[in-house]
Amino acid sequence: MTSAADAATSAVQGSLYDRFRMDGMVAVVTGSGRGIGRGIALGLADCGADVVVTARRQDEIDAVVGEVRARGRRALGVPGDIRDAAFVRDLVAQTVRDLGRLDVWVSNAGGSEHHGTYPTVSMPDEHWDAQLDLNLRPHFVAAKACAEVMQPGSSLIGISSTSSLGPAPNFAAYGAAKAAMNHLTRTLAVELGPRGIRANALAVGIVPTESLRTIGGITDDALPSMARSVPLGRLGEPYDVAAAVVFLASPAGSWVSGQTLAVAGGRG
Repeated sequence: MTSAADAATSAVQGSLYDRFRMDGMVAVVTGSGRGIGRGIALGLADCGADVVVTARRQDEIDAVVGEVRARGRRALGVPGDIRDAAFVRDLVAQTVRDLGRLDVWVSNAGGSEHHGTYPTVSMPDEHWDAQLDLNLRPHFVAAKACAEVMQPGSSLIGISSTSSLGPAPNFAAYGAAKAAMNHLTRTLAVELGPRGIRANALAVGIVPTESLRTIGGITDDALPSMARSVPLGRLGEPYDVAAAVVFLASPAGSWVSGQTLAVAGGRG
């Protein structure tokens, strides 16, 4: 089996453009049935990767699997809840069994089950625990399982948030969980680097998705003013995040590890 490191070496011999190709690589993207996760899955497929699509809704999985296959790539759709550690471990094993390898893991699933916000002093303990269970623990479980099967040149990517880079009023649990993901990323980079496995995170800014509207209570009327708060003058799109994932996961990013890259239009 050709390792991701071999693919990187081959790409170095071609043009810089070639280094962004991911032909022959296999990626898992959690929470990829819609929104940013769907954009990441399709972006990886556009660059040649085969993709495992996983989320909780079968109809959304089926739709994205169809879009990946329409791009000429292999796709595997697996429904499940990433808060279930056994599911995460089984997903890693199934990916290797069915697609032959695992080169890229993207922990995108996250957010909140609670539609609204909490000031820290009135936050229920249960909400704090739930946020860490959803936004931090799955990446920890995945990293352990992936480390057992990944070859040199492989990559772990956590989808973090600009909420992790500073104070997060009314979102303290979410911000803390994502800040911990950033820290875990730096530790994984040091521990797994000698094995040729890279670890990075993306601190994503404002991307108008269904989750932003329902969990954050953001209406369409509020989007123009939010865009004006971004130095580049616009809100993000799923493909903005996908492009950064491709850079970090492809041979183009083969010397980048332990970083949290802000993808936020200059806002951080």
